Amino acid sequence: MVQYNSADLDASFMALSDATRRGILERLGHKESSVSALADAFDMTLTGMKKHIGVLEQAGLVTTEKLGRVRTCRLRGPGLVAEAAWIAGLQQLWEARFDALDAIVEDLKRKEQSDGPEHA
Repeated sequence: MVQYNSADLDASFMALSDATRRGILERLGHKESSVSALADAFDMTLTGMKKHIGVLEQAGLVTTEKLGRVRTCRLRGPGLVAEAAWIAGLQQLWEARFDALDAIVEDLKRKEQSDGPEHA
């Protein structure tokens, strides 16, 4: 089983738990943007947007760079590779369980058909 850094996953999922932060990531997926442009786009104060950007930076999802008076935000590095792998592992677990359940149901159906309908 692949080992994941629990603190990193916690930070990522906490960052992703907010709709505004997910929206910021989607917007930055198309192009980098200044903090003020993001604040305008989300009809939010500059202070509020800076807090959201800070959470995304702590989670390692976004980087910022200040050039003069403008702070530009962009997506960082590998993105959500570890998080996607963790989710995929859970998906495989659930699919295996559902496959096992399907096999049991099919087995019960075959037994019922071979025994004929029960008459009480």
